[in-house]
Amino acid sequence: MFLRGFLFICKEFGNLFNYSMRLFRRNAGPGEQAAEMSFIEHLDALRGHLFKSAVAVAIGAVFMAIYNKYIVRNILMGPLHGDFPTYGFLCRISRKLGLGSKLCMTQINVRMQSTAVAAQFDVYFNIILIGGFIVAFPYVFWQFWRFTKPALTSKELRNTRGVIFWVSLLFFIGVFFGYFVIAPYTMNFFANFKIDEDIENRWTIASYFNTIVPLILGAGLAFQLPLVMYFLAKVGVVSSKYLRRVRKYAILIMLIVAGIITPPDMLSQIVCTLPLMLLYEISILLCARVEKKEKKEADGWS
Repeated sequence: MFLRGFLFICKEFGNLFNYSMRLFRRNAGPGEQAAEMSFIEHLDALRGHLFKSAVAVAIGAVFMAIYNKYIVRNILMGPLHGDFPTYGFLCRISRKLGLGSKLCMTQINVRMQSTAVAAQFDVYFNIILIGGFIVAFPYVFWQFWRFTKPALTSKELRNTRGVIFWVSLLFFIGVFFGYFVIAPYTMNFFANFKIDEDIENRWTIASYFNTIVPLILGAGLAFQLPLVMYFLAKVGVVSSKYLRRVRKYAILIMLIVAGIITPPDMLSQIVCTLPLMLLYEISILLCARVEKKEKKEADGWS
Protein backbone atom coordinates (compact mmCIF):
# COMPACT_ATOMS: atom_id res chain seq x y z
CA MET A 1 0.00 0.00 0.00
CA PHE A 2 2.81 2.38 0.91
CA LEU A 3 4.61 1.78 -2.43
CA ARG A 4 1.42 2.39 -4.42
CA GLY A 5 0.79 5.56 -2.46
CA PHE A 6 4.36 6.77 -3.03
CA LEU A 7 4.13 6.14 -6.78
CA PHE A 8 0.78 7.95 -6.91
CA ILE A 9 2.25 10.98 -5.10
CA CYS A 10 5.23 11.05 -7.48
CA LYS A 11 2.85 10.95 -10.46
CA GLU A 12 0.81 13.84 -9.04
CA PHE A 13 3.99 15.84 -8.40
CA GLY A 14 4.91 15.36 -12.06
CA ASN A 15 1.48 16.49 -13.23
CA LEU A 16 1.66 19.53 -10.96
CA PHE A 17 5.08 20.42 -12.32
CA ASN A 18 3.99 20.12 -15.96
CA TYR A 19 0.90 22.22 -15.26
CA SER A 20 2.99 24.93 -13.64
CA MET A 21 5.39 24.99 -16.60
CA ARG A 22 2.47 25.55 -18.96
CA LEU A 23 1.13 28.33 -16.77
CA PHE A 24 4.48 30.12 -16.69
CA ARG A 25 4.72 30.00 -20.48
CA ARG A 26 1.11 31.18 -20.83
CA ASN A 27 1.48 34.15 -18.48
CA ALA A 28 4.81 35.39 -19.76
CA GLY A 29 4.29 38.38 -22.07
CA PRO A 30 6.59 39.63 -24.84
CA GLY A 31 8.61 41.71 -22.39
CA GLU A 32 8.76 38.98 -19.79
CA GLN A 33 10.59 36.27 -21.74
CA ALA A 34 13.92 37.14 -20.12
CA ALA A 35 12.41 36.67 -16.67
CA GLU A 36 10.94 33.27 -17.50
CA MET A 37 12.46 30.51 -15.43
CA SER A 38 14.43 27.80 -17.19
CA PHE A 39 13.68 24.11 -16.82
CA ILE A 40 16.59 23.66 -14.40
CA GLU A 41 15.40 26.65 -12.34
CA HIS A 42 11.92 25.11 -12.16
CA LEU A 43 13.42 21.85 -10.95
CA ASP A 44 15.51 23.68 -8.38
CA ALA A 45 12.45 25.58 -7.08
CA LEU A 46 10.42 22.38 -6.95
CA ARG A 47 13.22 20.61 -5.12
CA GLY A 48 13.29 23.37 -2.51
CA HIS A 49 9.55 23.13 -1.87
CA LEU A 50 9.69 19.32 -1.75
CA PHE A 51 12.58 19.43 0.70
CA LYS A 52 10.74 21.83 3.01
CA SER A 53 7.62 19.68 2.81
CA ALA A 54 9.64 16.57 3.61
CA VAL A 55 11.20 18.32 6.62
CA ALA A 56 7.73 19.29 7.88
CA VAL A 57 6.48 15.70 7.46
CA ALA A 58 9.61 14.43 9.23
CA ILE A 59 8.98 16.78 12.17
CA GLY A 60 5.39 15.56 12.34
CA ALA A 61 6.66 11.96 12.17
CA VAL A 62 9.03 12.61 15.09
CA PHE A 63 6.09 13.93 17.10
CA MET A 64 4.10 10.81 16.22
CA ALA A 65 7.05 8.58 17.16
CA ILE A 66 7.44 10.24 20.58
CA TYR A 67 3.79 9.62 21.45
CA ASN A 68 3.49 6.38 19.47
CA LYS A 69 2.17 4.27 22.36
CA TYR A 70 -0.66 6.70 23.08
CA ILE A 71 -1.42 7.13 19.37
CA VAL A 72 -1.55 3.40 18.69
CA ARG A 73 -3.53 2.46 21.81
CA ASN A 74 -5.97 5.38 22.00
CA ILE A 75 -6.25 6.69 18.43
CA LEU A 76 -5.43 3.95 15.94
CA MET A 77 -7.07 1.22 18.04
CA GLY A 78 -9.72 3.62 19.41
CA PRO A 79 -12.64 2.35 17.27
CA LEU A 80 -12.13 -1.10 18.80
CA HIS A 81 -12.72 0.14 22.38
CA GLY A 82 -16.13 0.21 24.01
CA ASP A 83 -15.56 3.74 25.38
CA PHE A 84 -14.98 5.22 21.91
CA PRO A 85 -16.88 8.59 21.82
CA THR A 86 -18.94 7.68 18.75
CA TYR A 87 -20.53 4.66 20.45
CA GLY A 88 -21.81 6.63 23.44
CA PHE A 89 -23.06 9.44 21.20
CA LEU A 90 -24.99 7.06 18.96
CA CYS A 91 -26.57 5.37 21.98
CA ARG A 92 -27.79 8.71 23.34
CA ILE A 93 -29.19 9.68 19.93
CA SER A 94 -30.89 6.29 19.60
CA ARG A 95 -32.63 6.63 22.96
CA LYS A 96 -33.75 10.20 22.26
CA LEU A 97 -35.25 9.09 18.96
CA GLY A 98 -37.11 6.28 20.71
CA LEU A 99 -35.16 3.57 18.90
CA GLY A 100 -33.90 1.90 22.05
CA SER A 101 -30.43 0.48 21.49
CA LYS A 102 -30.68 -0.03 17.72
CA LEU A 103 -27.92 2.49 16.95
CA CYS A 104 -25.72 1.42 19.86
CA MET A 105 -22.43 -0.33 19.16
CA THR A 106 -20.49 -2.20 21.81
CA GLN A 107 -16.80 -2.98 22.18
CA ILE A 108 -15.42 -4.94 19.26
CA ASN A 109 -14.19 -8.32 20.46
CA VAL A 110 -11.49 -9.10 17.94
CA ARG A 111 -8.10 -10.61 18.68
CA MET A 112 -5.28 -8.70 16.98
CA GLN A 113 -2.19 -10.53 15.82
CA SER A 114 0.95 -10.14 13.74
CA THR A 115 1.72 -12.92 11.28
CA ALA A 116 4.86 -11.56 9.60
CA VAL A 117 8.34 -10.89 10.96
CA ALA A 118 8.39 -7.18 10.14
CA ALA A 119 4.62 -6.57 10.13
CA GLN A 120 4.54 -4.49 13.31
CA PHE A 121 7.57 -2.49 12.22
CA ASP A 122 5.99 -1.76 8.83
CA VAL A 123 2.77 -0.62 10.51
CA TYR A 124 4.73 1.50 12.99
CA PHE A 125 6.66 3.17 10.17
CA ASN A 126 3.47 3.86 8.21
CA ILE A 127 1.74 5.24 11.31
CA ILE A 128 4.41 7.83 12.00
CA LEU A 129 4.82 8.71 8.31
CA ILE A 130 1.12 9.13 7.48
CA GLY A 131 0.48 10.75 10.85
CA GLY A 132 3.32 13.18 10.17
CA PHE A 133 1.80 14.03 6.79
CA ILE A 134 -1.64 14.69 8.35
CA VAL A 135 -0.12 16.93 11.02
CA ALA A 136 1.97 18.83 8.46
CA PHE A 137 -0.73 18.97 5.76
CA PRO A 138 -1.37 22.76 5.92
CA TYR A 139 2.36 23.51 5.57
CA VAL A 140 2.81 20.93 2.78
CA PHE A 141 -0.09 22.40 0.82
CA TRP A 142 1.29 25.91 1.43
CA GLN A 143 4.61 24.85 -0.13
CA PHE A 144 2.89 23.58 -3.28
CA TRP A 145 0.81 26.73 -3.34
CA ARG A 146 4.00 28.82 -3.24
CA PHE A 147 5.35 26.80 -6.17
CA THR A 148 2.30 27.45 -8.38
CA LYS A 149 1.55 30.98 -7.15
CA PRO A 150 4.00 32.83 -9.48
CA ALA A 151 2.22 31.32 -12.49
CA LEU A 152 -1.16 32.82 -11.56
CA THR A 153 -2.50 36.11 -12.81
CA SER A 154 -3.54 38.85 -10.39
CA LYS A 155 -7.22 37.96 -10.94
CA GLU A 156 -6.55 34.29 -10.24
CA LEU A 157 -4.71 35.25 -7.06
CA ARG A 158 -7.69 37.28 -5.87
CA ASN A 159 -10.04 34.39 -6.64
CA THR A 160 -7.92 31.93 -4.67
CA ARG A 161 -7.50 34.07 -1.57
CA GLY A 162 -7.77 31.97 1.58
CA VAL A 163 -7.34 28.69 -0.31
CA ILE A 164 -4.81 27.29 2.20
CA PHE A 165 -7.17 27.83 5.13
CA TRP A 166 -10.21 26.31 3.43
CA VAL A 167 -8.34 23.32 1.96
CA SER A 168 -6.81 22.54 5.35
CA LEU A 169 -10.10 23.06 7.22
CA LEU A 170 -12.09 20.80 4.89
CA PHE A 171 -9.33 18.18 4.97
CA PHE A 172 -9.30 18.00 8.77
CA ILE A 173 -13.11 17.97 8.96
CA GLY A 174 -13.11 15.05 6.52
CA VAL A 175 -10.41 13.23 8.50
CA PHE A 176 -12.42 13.64 11.72
CA PHE A 177 -15.58 12.45 9.98
CA GLY A 178 -13.80 9.41 8.59
CA TYR A 179 -12.30 8.57 11.97
CA PHE A 180 -15.32 9.17 14.21
CA VAL A 181 -18.11 8.05 11.86
CA ILE A 182 -17.03 5.87 8.92
CA ALA A 183 -14.27 3.90 10.70
CA PRO A 184 -16.40 2.77 13.69
CA TYR A 185 -19.24 1.60 11.45
CA THR A 186 -16.82 -0.25 9.20
CA MET A 187 -14.94 -1.97 12.02
CA ASN A 188 -18.13 -2.87 13.87
CA PHE A 189 -19.69 -4.41 10.79
CA PHE A 190 -16.70 -6.58 9.89
CA ALA A 191 -16.14 -7.59 13.52
CA ASN A 192 -19.71 -8.93 13.79
CA PHE A 193 -19.92 -10.43 10.31
CA LYS A 194 -19.48 -14.20 10.25
CA ILE A 195 -20.26 -16.73 7.58
CA ASP A 196 -20.17 -19.44 10.26
CA GLU A 197 -20.32 -19.30 14.05
CA ASP A 198 -17.31 -21.60 14.36
CA ILE A 199 -15.07 -19.10 12.58
CA GLU A 200 -13.36 -16.64 14.92
CA ASN A 201 -12.36 -13.19 13.72
CA ARG A 202 -8.65 -12.64 14.23
CA TRP A 203 -7.32 -9.61 12.42
CA THR A 204 -3.73 -8.85 11.62
CA ILE A 205 -2.51 -5.43 12.57
CA ALA A 206 -1.46 -4.82 8.95
CA SER A 207 -4.93 -5.60 7.54
CA TYR A 208 -6.56 -3.41 10.18
CA PHE A 209 -4.24 -0.51 9.35
CA ASN A 210 -4.71 -0.96 5.59
CA THR A 211 -8.48 -0.80 6.10
CA ILE A 212 -8.85 2.13 8.47
CA VAL A 213 -6.29 4.54 6.96
CA PRO A 214 -7.79 4.72 3.41
CA LEU A 215 -11.21 5.38 4.99
CA ILE A 216 -9.87 8.32 6.99
CA LEU A 217 -7.73 9.86 4.23
CA GLY A 218 -10.43 9.20 1.62
CA ALA A 219 -12.93 11.14 3.71
CA GLY A 220 -10.44 14.01 4.01
CA LEU A 221 -10.15 14.18 0.22
CA ALA A 222 -13.90 13.76 -0.33
CA PHE A 223 -14.59 16.84 1.78
CA GLN A 224 -12.67 18.95 -0.74
CA LEU A 225 -15.68 18.73 -3.09
CA PRO A 226 -17.13 22.22 -2.41
CA LEU A 227 -13.75 23.87 -2.88
CA VAL A 228 -13.08 21.98 -6.12
CA MET A 229 -16.49 22.97 -7.49
CA TYR A 230 -15.94 26.57 -6.41
CA PHE A 231 -12.73 26.89 -8.42
CA LEU A 232 -14.23 25.04 -11.39
CA ALA A 233 -17.05 27.59 -11.35
CA LYS A 234 -14.46 30.36 -11.22
CA VAL A 235 -12.88 29.18 -14.46
CA GLY A 236 -16.26 28.48 -16.07
CA VAL A 237 -16.04 24.69 -16.21
CA VAL A 238 -19.21 24.02 -14.17
CA SER A 239 -22.29 26.05 -13.26
CA SER A 240 -24.99 25.83 -10.60
CA LYS A 241 -27.55 25.07 -13.32
CA TYR A 242 -25.47 22.14 -14.54
CA LEU A 243 -24.96 20.77 -11.02
CA ARG A 244 -28.69 20.92 -10.36
CA ARG A 245 -29.41 19.13 -13.64
CA VAL A 246 -27.03 16.24 -12.87
CA ARG A 247 -27.92 16.05 -9.17
CA LYS A 248 -29.61 12.65 -9.50
CA TYR A 249 -26.55 11.19 -11.21
CA ALA A 250 -24.30 12.72 -8.56
CA ILE A 251 -26.38 11.13 -5.79
CA LEU A 252 -26.09 7.77 -7.55
CA ILE A 253 -22.31 8.14 -7.69
CA MET A 254 -22.26 9.10 -4.00
CA LEU A 255 -24.22 5.97 -3.14
CA ILE A 256 -21.76 3.87 -5.14
CA VAL A 257 -18.78 5.52 -3.42
CA ALA A 258 -20.42 5.06 -0.02
CA GLY A 259 -21.05 1.42 -0.87
CA ILE A 260 -17.34 0.97 -1.66
CA ILE A 261 -15.85 2.68 1.39
CA THR A 262 -18.42 1.44 3.94
CA PRO A 263 -19.71 -2.00 4.90
CA PRO A 264 -22.69 -3.33 2.91
CA ASP A 265 -25.36 -2.30 5.41
CA MET A 266 -27.95 0.42 4.80
CA LEU A 267 -27.30 2.50 7.94
CA SER A 268 -23.57 2.91 7.29
CA GLN A 269 -24.18 3.91 3.67
CA ILE A 270 -26.79 6.50 4.70
CA VAL A 271 -24.47 7.95 7.34
CA CYS A 272 -21.71 8.26 4.73
CA THR A 273 -23.92 9.52 1.88
CA LEU A 274 -25.74 12.32 3.75
CA PRO A 275 -22.58 14.44 4.34
CA LEU A 276 -21.59 13.98 0.69
CA MET A 277 -25.03 15.16 -0.39
CA LEU A 278 -24.70 18.15 1.92
CA LEU A 279 -21.30 18.97 0.42
CA TYR A 280 -22.82 18.75 -3.05
CA GLU A 281 -25.60 21.19 -2.14
CA ILE A 282 -23.02 23.55 -0.66
CA SER A 283 -21.11 23.30 -3.95
CA ILE A 284 -24.25 24.38 -5.83
CA LEU A 285 -24.67 27.40 -3.54
CA LEU A 286 -21.02 28.38 -3.98
CA CYS A 287 -21.28 28.11 -7.78
CA ALA A 288 -24.44 30.25 -7.73
CA ARG A 289 -22.62 32.83 -5.62
CA VAL A 290 -19.72 32.92 -8.10
CA GLU A 291 -22.11 33.41 -11.02
CA LYS A 292 -23.98 36.15 -9.20
CA LYS A 293 -20.75 37.98 -8.41
CA GLU A 294 -19.44 37.69 -11.97
CA LYS A 295 -22.75 38.88 -13.38
CA LYS A 296 -22.67 41.88 -11.06
CA GLU A 297 -19.13 42.73 -12.19
CA ALA A 298 -20.14 42.38 -15.84
CA ASP A 299 -23.13 44.70 -15.33
CA GLY A 300 -20.83 47.20 -13.68
CA TRP A 301 -18.54 47.30 -16.74
CA SER A 302 -21.42 47.60 -19.20
